[in-house]
Amino acid sequence: MTSNATFATIPSPDTPNTPATGATAWAVVPERIDTPDAIALRRAYYAEVAGRYWERPATEAEIDRGLADDPDDGLAPPTGGFVVGRLAGEALACGGVRVLDPRTVELTRVYVDPRARGTGGGAALLAALEEAGRALGAERVRLDTRSDLVEARALYARHGYREIPAYNSGPYAEHWFEKPLA
Repeated sequence: MTSNATFATIPSPDTPNTPATGATAWAVVPERIDTPDAIALRRAYYAEVAGRYWERPATEAEIDRGLADDPDDGLAPPTGGFVVGRLAGEALACGGVRVLDPRTVELTRVYVDPRARGTGGGAALLAALEEAGRALGAERVRLDTRSDLVEARALYARHGYREIPAYNSGPYAEHWFEKPLA
C-alpha cells in the first residue's frame, strides 16, 4: 500500500447532502493509526459498537479499556493499512485492512460518522480498502460483524460481499463475509 495513494468516490447526484458539511465528494487516503483524526475516529467507532452491544452509551474509561484490549495490530505496512475518509475536508470515516494469510486480507474498524451516512462514505471506504488489499497481494477480502450492525451488513451485501461459514471465533463475530478481489 503506497502512502501517497488517494482514492476518491463521488456519489451519484441523487445522493443527499450531509447536514454536517453540505458536500458529497469523499477523499479516502492512507493514514497512520496514531494521527489525531485516526484516533478520534477509532474512538468513535468503538463507542458506537460498544454502546450498541451494551445498549447504553460507553464511558470514556470503557472506550480506553476496549481499545487497549483490542489493539490495532497489523494495520500498518507491511501487514496492513488504515485509511481515513474525509468529506469536505472533515474526517468522518475510517477503516483498516490486515493480512490474514498470503491470499487473504481482513477488513476491520469500518466506520462512517452517523452525520455522514448515506453520502457514499461506506462505498468509498470499501473501494480504498479493497485496493489496499490488492496492493498487499490478496486475492480475497474477509470480515466479520455482529447481527445488530445491520447497516454494515447491508453495505457489504450491496458491494458484492457474500456470507460465508465462520473463519474465526471472535467473541462478537456473528456473520462472516468474503469478496474476491481478482
